[in-house]
Amino acid sequence: MAWVDDVMVKRAGRFLWTSGRVLEQRRFAFLLGGETDPAGVLAALDAYRRADGGYAFGLEPDVRGPVAQPISLPAALRVLEEARALDATRGRHLCDWLAKVAAPDGDVPAVLPTLRPYPRPPWLPIADEPVGELLATGQIAGPLLRHGIDHPWLKTAMDFCRRAIESLQHTHPYEAEAAITFLDAAPDPLWARQQSERLGELVREQRLVLLDPDHPEQAHLAPGYAPGEYHLPHDFAPRPDSLARAWFTEAEINRGLSHLAAQQQQDGGWPIRWARWSPTTEVEARPSVTLAASLTLRAYDQAS
Repeated sequence: MAWVDDVMVKRAGRFLWTSGRVLEQRRFAFLLGGETDPAGVLAALDAYRRADGGYAFGLEPDVRGPVAQPISLPAALRVLEEARALDATRGRHLCDWLAKVAAPDGDVPAVLPTLRPYPRPPWLPIADEPVGELLATGQIAGPLLRHGIDHPWLKTAMDFCRRAIESLQHTHPYEAEAAITFLDAAPDPLWARQQSERLGELVREQRLVLLDPDHPEQAHLAPGYAPGEYHLPHDFAPRPDSLARAWFTEAEINRGLSHLAAQQQQDGGWPIRWARWSPTTEVEARPSVTLAASLTLRAYDQAS
């Protein structure tokens, strides 16, 4: 079954040309529009980069202001991977910045106290002495490991992620996503497979995944999540080569993908599912969500 066709892509492109930031327009042109040179993508990404090596200025739409925050790095890494530009030089520069904000054991917090003067959603509390977490560290370390980046910070971060994943008991969907992002790139494939199997059991047992979109009552919404902020199988396995793909049956994956395809709106974009705390951030987030949906559908098409 084909999950995405030329009509869907054309509608998504129309939405992006109408509503997307320059970065998302450049990404669409490169990933789905036939553009072969990633230079425009990288130039657009550089507009969000600070001289210290971090990223700010709303690259991650829920994190505002001119001061770099760790939770903005997953968005930057995603773009660098798409542009095939996550090389040793860029990776080491990012790790240099991370080493300045990380705890001695390598973990990094989602946000730093420097975010306090700037607008932010209510679910991003700011501590005077922030504690590192798997949610941020796993999303960042995974892509860097996948591209063979060698840096002292990454070695400590890898050890932290291993310990954090091994000790996971009660979790929530975004933390599980960060864990599988790390496991998909972990250098020890046997350990990663074993931990992925255990994590998948936790996700299913704790009803953190919506297996049948027609029956949302069967899934559990984590505290603080917005109504309808469910995670479907493809959220954990956005590509069929993810370890998380083994958590789900073919029927479960297909139900989720069918639901995802049906979520394309009249304007061609996909909606956000988390809480809308600012009209501006919703407008800025939808283009990236639209690209993610299109790429996930295409990835499963290409694997069939």
